[in-house]
Amino acid sequence: MGSTAERLLTPGEVAALFHVDPKTVNRWAQTDLLTSVRTPSGQRRYREGEVRALLNGGRK
Repeated sequence: MGSTAERLLTPGEVAALFHVDPKTVNRWAQTDLLTSVRTPSGQRRYREGEVRALLNGGRK
């Protein structure tokens, strides 16, 4: 069976795409610009599709 789960990106990966600091990406999540998913250890992850849409000028 193949996985249909969307790839999740770390704050560092998202930051590299936007050329910003990872702390900026976490602030975007706090202000609902991006939706974050929390790992069991409490770290933030971001859905690749949503990040790509924002990168292309769209919003969620």
